[in-house]
Amino acid sequence: MQGTVDGFSYGVVTPVVAYVMACLGGALGLRCTTRSLLVAHSWRPGWLALGSAAIGSGIWTMHFVAMMGFTVKEAPIHYDKALTFASLAVAIVMVGIGIFIVGYRGATGTALFTGGTITGLGVASMHYLGMAGMRLRGTLEYNTLTVAASVAIAMAAATAALWAAAQVRGFLWSLGASLVMGLAVSGMHYTGMAALSVHLHGSGAAPPGDSPAEILAPMMIGPLAFLLLAGVIVMFDPLILMGGRHPDTRSTAKGAGPRRPYPFL
Repeated sequence: MQGTVDGFSYGVVTPVVAYVMACLGGALGLRCTTRSLLVAHSWRPGWLALGSAAIGSGIWTMHFVAMMGFTVKEAPIHYDKALTFASLAVAIVMVGIGIFIVGYRGATGTALFTGGTITGLGVASMHYLGMAGMRLRGTLEYNTLTVAASVAIAMAAATAALWAAAQVRGFLWSLGASLVMGLAVSGMHYTGMAALSVHLHGSGAAPPGDSPAEILAPMMIGPLAFLLLAGVIVMFDPLILMGGRHPDTRSTAKGAGPRRPYPFL
């Protein structure tokens, strides 16, 4: 028997909040990535790591905020903690690989393609691994073409976001890029959900795992707290909103002018 799937059980509330979280994580991550291109190499890994964690946390939080509104009418849904945590780790690690590639190789075609592909696959992997962590009396089935479309959206969005981060054109530029990134990540999520159908196995005992209220709400406290901390770090960096150059990018040699913000271009 096919289950009745509803991804909007709370109306527009969960999609809107999920989009805001994706935009927040994207904005912080892109500003950190931009900032990494304006500082000395000794500071760059820290900014890139912070940006990776911000984007990864943002898209993970977006996914599970959206999943709070997901129900199957005929069956309760529980979640496996290990896989749910693993999906967060996958998001941060794979986004980090893509961001570090662009952070050190620059906005070249090869770097953007490689970094965007890895980052996009990380977003998609986070989504489908998180879905694999669901426990219910049934089997999840996916339409292959729609899944492929969701992965393509994730890769295109990641590539565009990394390109925007490498432009170093100020706060408004990154803000616009984060809005587009949030839309693309949300679009990837709901495209992936559109590929889903649930084949129920019949009545029986409740599935193993924790209910959404028991696991998702407490687990989102950590990523949300981290995004708040990242926002504070970004806000208190004196030049980050203006996209200015950090003093330590200037050469200390006598008579030497400022270094180019992109020594690798």
